[in-house]
Amino acid sequence: MAEDRDKNRQFTTQELESYRGAKGQRVYIAVKGKVYDVSGSPLWEGGEHMGAHKAGGDLTGEFEEAPHGEEVFERYPQVGVMAEENAPEAPAVLISPARQFWLRQTKRVPLLRRHPHPMLVHFPIAFMIATTAFTLLYLFTGVRSFEVTGWHCLAGGVLFIPVVMLTGWFTWWLNYESRWLTPVIVKLTLSPILLLLGAGLWLWRLVDPGILTSLGDWPSWVYLALICLLTPLVGVIGMCGAVLTFPIHPE
Repeated sequence: MAEDRDKNRQFTTQELESYRGAKGQRVYIAVKGKVYDVSGSPLWEGGEHMGAHKAGGDLTGEFEEAPHGEEVFERYPQVGVMAEENAPEAPAVLISPARQFWLRQTKRVPLLRRHPHPMLVHFPIAFMIATTAFTLLYLFTGVRSFEVTGWHCLAGGVLFIPVVMLTGWFTWWLNYESRWLTPVIVKLTLSPILLLLGAGLWLWRLVDPGILTSLGDWPSWVYLALICLLTPLVGVIGMCGAVLTFPIHPE
């Protein structure tokens, strides 16, 4: 559809309405005079976003209450502009009063304008990967301080996970209206598992500090396998967050 990729193509209100995402249609939205193709975003699946915003129209009025800036549209191709003489009036914002209140509050605090979850989520990811890395370094080098450092990193990851889960739930409610998107379901399922696994491993190492001094018995191998499992587990959780934050649109 080469004609749809022309950034100078002018859309009338009626033409834009034909891209609502129904029955295989592409999903187009207009914001501040520009028309974007958001067909590749899972958050616009079926032509609806967050249960409140509909594709095929001008969302400039609703965009004013969004928790993100215009930079979010850099991920998607601009396929045209709205014809000035046909530009529709901005529709009423369809966001609940509670969410409108919290959106306004977060915008007043610079640190919260993008919400704390995207910032905090990097800590447990780094700590859990470091736990595996330092543990393996200990096994390869025999340097005991590597194993101790890995244990300390595990403690850091366990401490941050509850905070990240709480901020994640808040962002899920605020940005996605608690919709049961597949990446969200995976994150909500695996995060408690990661927390319990990390806490259990930390306590195991506390009770038996020499668990890895000899890999001759099965408890040591089980402990090592679970330590190694932390990295792919936190990786899957992080990837699901990336799918929500950086969706890939088809070429």
